Amino acid sequence: MTKRTYGKEYGFQTRAVHTGNDVDAETGAIKRPITMANSYELPYDPSNVNWSSAGGNLYTRNGGSNQKYLQEKLASLENGEDCIVLSSGVAALSGLFFALLNKGDHVIFSSVTYIAVYRLLNELLNNKFGVETSLVDTTDPENVRKAIRPNTKLIHIETPGNPTLMISDIEEIAKIAHENNALLSVDNTFASPYNQRPIDLGADFTIESLTKYINGHGDSMGGAIIGKTKYLDIIRAQSQINLGGVISPFNAWLIMRGSVTLPLRMRQHNENALAVAKWLEGLDCVSFVAYPGLKSFKGHETAKKQMINGYGGVLSFGLKADHDTHNKFVSYLKVITSAVSLGHDESLIVFLGEDDERQYLYPDEFSNGFFRFSVGIEDVEDIIGDLEQALNKVGLL
Repeated sequence: MTKRTYGKEYGFQTRAVHTGNDVDAETGAIKRPITMANSYELPYDPSNVNWSSAGGNLYTRNGGSNQKYLQEKLASLENGEDCIVLSSGVAALSGLFFALLNKGDHVIFSSVTYIAVYRLLNELLNNKFGVETSLVDTTDPENVRKAIRPNTKLIHIETPGNPTLMISDIEEIAKIAHENNALLSVDNTFASPYNQRPIDLGADFTIESLTKYINGHGDSMGGAIIGKTKYLDIIRAQSQINLGGVISPFNAWLIMRGSVTLPLRMRQHNENALAVAKWLEGLDCVSFVAYPGLKSFKGHETAKKQMINGYGGVLSFGLKADHDTHNKFVSYLKVITSAVSLGHDESLIVFLGEDDERQYLYPDEFSNGFFRFSVGIEDVEDIIGDLEQALNKVGLL
């Protein structure tokens, strides 16, 4: 049968549809089946099999068919050499850190990152394993340059950052890293490869929580690391096989299915979020709006330089109201759901109160509590209408 795996000579949308989704050789099905086996037939003489080898069809912890198909697609979409997919975004982040860092190495990481990164690098890796870490405001590349040490092994940034949407200059920080023989990893979850491709900007690794935009349907979990094979082979051996962070075949299949519509969904997320951000910015009862697509946003110019197609579907905002009014506002929402996570087809909102353990790292406007709002792909008039009616009910409009 004709192999229908599309490379970089094709457009992003064509690759999202076709790459990794070849015709099934056994049945002729034009969609890859779910291979729910946890073990595969051994060769005639298995005595020389390396039971800890990665990538072959041996045991699903070593690698499975659905995992391989998804890896092929994501490497193509991110313009990377290779990809490994693991059980969650946190598995991908910890897999990278645990495989590449040793006692005595130094890591610089963004002061605003996903909470698991904050705990991994600010607490677990240094307290338990002797990895030195520096928490840095990476929105200014000079802060990164000043934090470099002779033993700096890795710089890890998240842009846009969770939950403040802070923007770090990938290209400039990549130059600083490589001038100092360090590696750069970028958590690209808030942008997705549709809006930003860190490897094209000089990063060594892109990390994605596949649970979010790439799956896009709120029904599976996974994480991905994209980079050079020489590094990813180390991560496969240590973090997938020996630490057991493997993705399930069913989750890999679900994410593969969801990724086909990534370009279409992201266009709507981008459009809706920008419209909502502009609407919120015009309200007297709103204390601030953080969204990279707004000209008033501190990181807008850097975002405009490195993001393509749009600025993503996540924004943060606050109300000129007390703690309880924030909660009452959420309780009156009908279209928008109060839930964690982001990148779903439906709009999700979460109220983050004044006592967040990382509050001291956020800009001042976040200090009175705020919302992280993942704008979905519903009709934007209905999203704005839902916000408006809830604001009316709490007496803010």
